[in-house]
Amino acid sequence: MRCCFSAHLPALAALSAFPGPCEVLRSGARLAPALLRTASAAMQRARSHHPDDLTAVNLELVTLTEDTAVITWYTGIPGTDDGLGHPLPAITEGEVVYGTHPSRLNRTASEGRPTAHHQVELTDLEPGQTYYYQARSRGVAATPTPLHLVRGNAVGTSTFGFGTGGGPYSFTTPQPPPGRHLLSVALCNDLHLGETTAGLVGGLPLLRGVVQQPGRAPYPELMSRALVEEARRRGADLLLAGGDISAGGAAHDLREARRILDGFGTHGRDYFVVRGNHDRSRDTGTFRTAFPGGDGDDGPGYFARDLGGLRIIGLDTYAKSGNGADAGGLGAEQLAWFRARLRQAPDQPTLVFGHHPLTVRDSVFPVTRGQCLERRQARAVVDAYASAPGVFLHHAGHTHRNKRTVLTRAPHVTQQEVAAAKEYPGGFTLLRIHSGGYALNHYKSGDLAARQWSERSRRVAAGLWPHHALGRSVTDRNSVTAHDLSGVTVSRSVNRT
Repeated sequence: MRCCFSAHLPALAALSAFPGPCEVLRSGARLAPALLRTASAAMQRARSHHPDDLTAVNLELVTLTEDTAVITWYTGIPGTDDGLGHPLPAITEGEVVYGTHPSRLNRTASEGRPTAHHQVELTDLEPGQTYYYQARSRGVAATPTPLHLVRGNAVGTSTFGFGTGGGPYSFTTPQPPPGRHLLSVALCNDLHLGETTAGLVGGLPLLRGVVQQPGRAPYPELMSRALVEEARRRGADLLLAGGDISAGGAAHDLREARRILDGFGTHGRDYFVVRGNHDRSRDTGTFRTAFPGGDGDDGPGYFARDLGGLRIIGLDTYAKSGNGADAGGLGAEQLAWFRARLRQAPDQPTLVFGHHPLTVRDSVFPVTRGQCLERRQARAVVDAYASAPGVFLHHAGHTHRNKRTVLTRAPHVTQQEVAAAKEYPGGFTLLRIHSGGYALNHYKSGDLAARQWSERSRRVAAGLWPHHALGRSVTDRNSVTAHDLSGVTVSRSVNRT
C-alpha cells in the first residue's frame, strides 16, 4: 500500500501532481549533503572493526518542554548490516550526562535496563535555562542524525557541539505557556491500519519501502496501540485523529482502528476522528459505520463540538471523488458550513483539525499539488481565520512530518503538521492548553517494540526520511505560543472517567 505522501505517482491521471523542475532542483540542493553523509557512512561500515566495538548513532532531541527533555539514539554493531544498510543492534546500557556548563556535566539520567533503542528523559529542568549534554552507550558518545546538514538541527536549539564527534550539545528550555493549565490534547494522524510496507513510492528502486521483521506484529497496529498507551501516560484528556486511519478504507481495518482507539476512551467524547484520502472507499458509508457521528453531527464527514468553551472543528479534507493523488477538497457545502460556524462565534477559542494541510512550506522533498488542500479553498479557510481571532491552531497530517507554520494572513493561527503515527519517528504531538497560551510537544512512543520499528522505518526513502519527518528544527516539533484561551472553562477532571 502506498503512503499518502506518494499516492500521486502510479496513475496517468495523477501526472499533474508531479513536482515541477524548480521543486526538483530545490529538493536536490537540500538533500545533497545528506546523500554525501549517507555515502560516507557506507564507507565506514565497510571497514573492519574489533568484535567489542559498538557505534552510537541517530542522536535526537525529540521532546523539549519547560522542565523535561526526551533524548533518543541507537546502539549498533559496526560492520554489520540488517539488509537495509543499518547496523545490527548492540544491547547495552545507555546514559545521558548533562549540566549547565559544557565542562561540568554533573548530572546523569539513564534508562534502567540495557537496550539498543535508547530513550532517556531528563526531568526537573529549569525553564529558560541552557543545558549541555552528551549521550553515551558503554562510554561511546552518540552522534546526531545529520539534520543540521539540511538546515535543521536534530540535537539542540543551537549548533553548539557540532564537529566534535559526540558533543556535548546544547539546548535551552522554553518558558511554560502563560496562565493555568486547563487540559491536554493528543494530536495524531496517519495510522494506516492495514498497510504492510512503509514508504512505497511508485515502485522506484531507490524507494522500495520497508517491511516489518518476520514474526513481529503488523506495524500499524503496533504503533497505534503504543500511541494510545503513551498519550494516556502523558496525561492527554482528549485525542484527535486527523485522517488516514486506514490504508485503503477497508471495513476490517477501520474496525480494528476503532478497537485500538477505544482503548483511549469513548468515541465522540474522549476522542474524535476525521477522514483522510486513504479512508475513502467505494462504499461511502464504511468510515461512518466504524466511526458514526453522535448527537449534533453536522455533516457526513465534518463536525463541530463545544467542550467547555473549547470549540473543536473536524474537517473532511477529501470530500470529493478522486484517487487521492490530487489536492484535498472540502466541497462547497462544507466550506459554507465552516465559514458560518466561525462567523457565529469568531472569538471562541477554536481548534480545527483535518487531514490535508492548508500550505506546505520548506519541504526537503519536492512539493506537489497533492500534498495540501486545493489552493482556492485553502485561501478561503485562511480568510475565514483572519476574521476569527479565537482560532489558534490548525492540526494537519498527510505530509508525514512535523512542521510548524504560522499563517501569514492569519498570524494568530499556527498550522501544526504532525508526523505519521505508523512509522519513524512514530508518535503524536501533545497540545497543552493554558489560560494564556499553549505548548506543542512531539513524543515518540516509548514502547520497546514501537522503538524498534521506528528505528527500522527510518530507512524509508533510502534513509533520507529523518531529514523530512522528524522536523528540521526543535521548534518544528516543540513550541510555546501566547494566546488568550481564558474562555476555555473545561476542567481536566470531567474529561476522563
